[in-house]
Amino acid sequence: MSSPRPFSRFEFLIAWRYLRARRAEGGVSVMTWISLIGIALGVMALIATLAVRAGFRAEFVDTILGANAHTTVYLSPTTVANEFTDDVYVVPGRIADYEAMAERLAAVPGVTRTAAIIKGQVMASANDSSNVAEVFGVSRADLEAMPRIVDPATSVGDLERFDEGIAIGSGIARELGVSVGDRIRLIAPEGARTAFGTTPRVSAYEVTYVFSAGRYDIDRTRIYMPMAEAQSYFNREGVADEIEVFVTDPERVFDWTLPLMQAAGEGAQVWSWRDSSGSFLSALDMEDDVMFVILSVLVLIASMNITSGLIMLVKNKGRDIGILRTMGLTEGSVLRVFFLCGAFTGILGTLAGVVLGVLLALNVDNIMAGLNALTGGGAWQPEVRGIYRLPADLRAWDIFRAVSLSLVLSFVVTIFPARRAARMNPVEALRYE
Repeated sequence: MSSPRPFSRFEFLIAWRYLRARRAEGGVSVMTWISLIGIALGVMALIATLAVRAGFRAEFVDTILGANAHTTVYLSPTTVANEFTDDVYVVPGRIADYEAMAERLAAVPGVTRTAAIIKGQVMASANDSSNVAEVFGVSRADLEAMPRIVDPATSVGDLERFDEGIAIGSGIARELGVSVGDRIRLIAPEGARTAFGTTPRVSAYEVTYVFSAGRYDIDRTRIYMPMAEAQSYFNREGVADEIEVFVTDPERVFDWTLPLMQAAGEGAQVWSWRDSSGSFLSALDMEDDVMFVILSVLVLIASMNITSGLIMLVKNKGRDIGILRTMGLTEGSVLRVFFLCGAFTGILGTLAGVVLGVLLALNVDNIMAGLNALTGGGAWQPEVRGIYRLPADLRAWDIFRAVSLSLVLSFVVTIFPARRAARMNPVEALRYE
């Protein structure tokens, strides 16, 4: 007589019958429910956490790339000796032929566009309030190419009038109490050159555009000024400070470092967005791994409840196991029956966890908004975290990792009690029956 094939229909029926048995019939439905709920909560927490971490990284990167260059080309500073004294001065690098350099950089394969800019620090004041700001001198066409700056859903004003005034971040506008049409004073420490030296330059500009880039530090400190006006204001006539470069794949921006330096010429340096934010991104990746390990332990603890439930089930079903063995069931069949009992619990708990985790991830922003309302805005502080909301990015790979981990742990922890049931001596099981 041949043995039944593994995982035959009767093995599934017996396993399902044991799981549905009432406690009075020798079942452990309470332990089964505890295991199922524990696994579901563990998987839910794992999926939601991975989604939030992925969303936070994606939002952070998007705010960087939406308002900044992928990489920047500049000239190394030079030292100049005073002919009358022994003093040596460091002179910042200025790009005199910035239009020609921008064309050479734009010709590099993979570069989508380039933009010459002027950068300077100023003090912005209005309505008896002041704030330190960083001024970027750009052309209107280059400003219009920044998606986070020109987003109509988060900005006010007329970008067509940019050449008549300046564009400021929403944080500066809020702190100075100004809006479109108001005027603010910009004070630069190195301004007009006179016979008595260089004096601070004070100029008033109309606010023609207010933007929100989605980054607290950008909105609170950044001002955009027309290129020609910035050259005059910062004494940069005929030169540029940097050339901003945008490439097809910002995540692989390091691939363009050497070609850009070769195209820029002698003395050129390159500084990419990954250079400025690489340590933070590395910290995020490290936190992702740590959170996955920690939450994996929670799923393992929940899975261990399956072992406890199966051990109790094997103990309560000793008489049934003896009868089944005398009827001809092999050790392998008994092992598979109790393995399926644990596997059913793990699968159902995992499916429930996936559904709950996806729902939580999709509504995490609304949940955080509700917590902010209850706590008076203290649950999420943009000045600390840099962005204004808690995003979530559900990725198939993260869901697959969570599901695989849960199922593997659920299957592994059932092996010991299932083997114990399979090795039970039917004679001993029926001795006192």
